[in-house]
Amino acid sequence: MPEPATPSFLQRIGYICGRTLPPPMSDWVRDDLIGPGATRRYLLRMLLPMIPVLCLFLLVPGPLWMRLAMMALLYLPLIYFTVALTYVFRRNKLIKHGFDPALAETAKRARESGDRQAYEQRHGRG
Repeated sequence: MPEPATPSFLQRIGYICGRTLPPPMSDWVRDDLIGPGATRRYLLRMLLPMIPVLCLFLLVPGPLWMRLAMMALLYLPLIYFTVALTYVFRRNKLIKHGFDPALAETAKRARESGDRQAYEQRHGRG
């Protein structure tokens, strides 16, 4: 019996935590990493699980503003570094699953190509 093309719940959890999925799921992995909404999925996977952990600061005695400030002191840098390392994360996952790491730039190249064509049309070079 062939393996399914999409991962099970446990396989998805493992994938999010850094495990490699079996080769029959490589199309799903490629679409997950470079398909539409890939950046949004990455950000949600990294940022949402931290919210319940940070809510533990609400149990610390003291004024609410102090507890919220402690949460913000951890969450804001997490957001910054998560966004900053999106490209690095995507390239690493592509390499781990046997893909060319240059695939991480396909959306950027397509966007730049469209911008270039629009520029050339606007300025009479196209």
